[in-house]
Amino acid sequence: MNIFKIRKITDSYLPSNKHALDQVFAIMSIHFPSLKEEKINEVLEQMKNPLKYKFSSSLFVAEDGRSNVKGFALMFYMPDRNFCYLDYIAVKPGRISSGVGGAIYERLREEAQMLKSIGIFMECLPDDENLCKEKSDLKQNRARLAFYERYGARPLTGTKYETLVDPNDDCPPYLVFDDLGNDIRLPAVLTKKIIKTILERKYPDYCPENYVKMVIGSVKDDPVQLREFKYLVKERPIDKKDAVKNLIPLIINDKHDIHHIQERGYVESPVRIHSILKELTKLEAFKIKPSRGFPDKHITDVHNPKYFNYFKNVCDKFPEGKSIYPYVFPVRNATRPPHDLSVLAGYYCIDTFTPLNKNAFLAAHSGVNCALTGAELILEGYHSAYALVRPPGHHAERDVFGGFCYFNNASIAANFLSKYGKVCILDIDYHHGNGHQQIFYSREDVFTVSIHGNPSFAYPYFTGFADEKGEGKGSGYNLNYPLKEALSGEEYLGVLKKAIRNIVAFKPDYLIISLGFDIAKGDPTGTWSLKAPDFKNNGMELGRLNFPILFIQEGGYKNRTLGISARNFFEGFLLTRTAKRK
Repeated sequence: MNIFKIRKITDSYLPSNKHALDQVFAIMSIHFPSLKEEKINEVLEQMKNPLKYKFSSSLFVAEDGRSNVKGFALMFYMPDRNFCYLDYIAVKPGRISSGVGGAIYERLREEAQMLKSIGIFMECLPDDENLCKEKSDLKQNRARLAFYERYGARPLTGTKYETLVDPNDDCPPYLVFDDLGNDIRLPAVLTKKIIKTILERKYPDYCPENYVKMVIGSVKDDPVQLREFKYLVKERPIDKKDAVKNLIPLIINDKHDIHHIQERGYVESPVRIHSILKELTKLEAFKIKPSRGFPDKHITDVHNPKYFNYFKNVCDKFPEGKSIYPYVFPVRNATRPPHDLSVLAGYYCIDTFTPLNKNAFLAAHSGVNCALTGAELILEGYHSAYALVRPPGHHAERDVFGGFCYFNNASIAANFLSKYGKVCILDIDYHHGNGHQQIFYSREDVFTVSIHGNPSFAYPYFTGFADEKGEGKGSGYNLNYPLKEALSGEEYLGVLKKAIRNIVAFKPDYLIISLGFDIAKGDPTGTWSLKAPDFKNNGMELGRLNFPILFIQEGGYKNRTLGISARNFFEGFLLTRTAKRK
């Protein structure tokens, strides 16, 4: 079985995207041998300069696990007319491409529906012998039109769109319309505007003004008619509602509960996940997705391999049910670390209350896989995803653990996504996201923002001050909002709006939210007083953002209200997220 993922490319500069683009152009040269290099350069220019072309250009690629491109599609979105236009779709020749074309087109339909566009227009070569002199092409043309009929897409009839611009040419294309299953009837006035937009923007140097006027003037029917189904006995079998990725994928760490410290006062317990899940099920807005496996390299790209190996080995040596807490903190001489494993715990830790035990590594490793699964689902086209994990991760730095955190789930996901575009991490846990800050402090491709209690009174105490702004290339790409000890929901919302303005200015391709509910009133680890309506307001502000968002669970320890806080947050998020897309 061929396994591949489909991801969207909007930035042609990143190495991973450039590698994909090189393969895309190789496939284009196979399918369209007459395509000139200038056209390929134009594709790149369209992606970089939407204002010039008056449309946004998105490239979708189907890749296997080794980043080999199996197929691609290039689609434009014309925001002033609210329609999508499919420019190219092609798969790599050979048996390996089986099913790729259909998967890519379904992904395009999902994108068009998420944009709330009226549908997808495209040009298809004719299946009419009177229009195509080269009879050998008819079989392929018919197969292509039959493929689109499966989705209800058919050529417009009663117009002169399929009229040659140059009499010496052959096979003038049909204009085909896919209404995305919404039974749209195209008014003549709107159709004329759409045709004019396509011809003028797609062919500005090819279609003369009198030709454009002739085609527009040929539109007489109101509404415009589509050709009757020609290749299907039954009309489209595809359910439009099943295709749209409206539900939020929920990836739950199924190994979280093996990490259960049954000691008085240890608040990071399995009941946290159950409290959140109980309330989220009331929203009917989530779809549980299984976690996928990922190589350890994604962890060691972020965390020191020496720390990774220590954590893995020391946990493996513990008997079941036994935990140790760091109690000796040697000066960190990188060349001479202590040898005793219990002492070495202090070498790799920043506090005295984060234990090591047999299951800590297994639970933390599983949490990383959940976060990476969410990141991969975002790449595959989901508008948002939620990795509901414990133990949390935002206090784990490159070399150390602490604050109940062992691996930095959000930072690992951010590093993974940074290969495909710019990333922002917004940490809205009560405590400073020191791990994110330390890991990305010298990088400009990941913008780290944290809203938290001032380190003068709040854990982790040693980091999170306002003057910590990054260094080197990362200067200006770390932003801290250390806040006062007593804080209302209204005051918090004002700071969140400031943070959002900075995030919007950064223009990330992906936003990761380290989601902490310990900002709630009465949380045993916090001092603020946010209530359910405040969480709803916060969710509404974040729902207005236009970036793909990956939520990764961090803190929140008042179990009686934890789930209520989570439900209200996502109610608010969905309220504005859905409204924005209408």
